[in-house]
Amino acid sequence: MTTAVKDMLAAYPGDLGSVDREKLSRCIEECLACAQACTACADACMSEREVGELTKCIRTDMDCADICGTTAAVLSRHTGYDADITRALLQACATVCKACGDECGQHAGRHEHCRVCAEVCRRCEQACNDLIASLG
Repeated sequence: MTTAVKDMLAAYPGDLGSVDREKLSRCIEECLACAQACTACADACMSEREVGELTKCIRTDMDCADICGTTAAVLSRHTGYDADITRALLQACATVCKACGDECGQHAGRHEHCRVCAEVCRRCEQACNDLIASLG
C-alpha cells in the first residue's frame, strides 16, 4: 500500500543517500501513529474516574506524543541532514516510547486506551531501533 510518507520520499528531488527508505518510511509512520495514540490516551486518562492515579501515565503520554511528533518532522526533512542529530533523536524517541509503553502497559488490564497505546508505543520503539541499526 502506498502512503503519503512513501509518496513524499519518492518525490524528494535530492539524493537520500544510503538510507533504507522502507525503514525510514515505517519509522515516520509509526512516529505519527504513536503521537496520535499517546495524545488520545492522555485525553482518555483525563476522563477516567481515577484520573489522580493516572497522572504519571498522562505525563508520559504527553512527553511521548511530543517527541514522536518532533521525530516524524525531523525525519521528514532531508536538506542539511545531520546523522548525529538523527541518531540522537531516534534514540530519545525509542527511549520515551519504551517508557510510555511500560507505563501504559501497567494500566492495560483496566483501560483499553492504555492497552492500545502501549502496543503502538512498542511498534514505534522498534521502528526507531530498526532505523538506528540501518544507519550504521
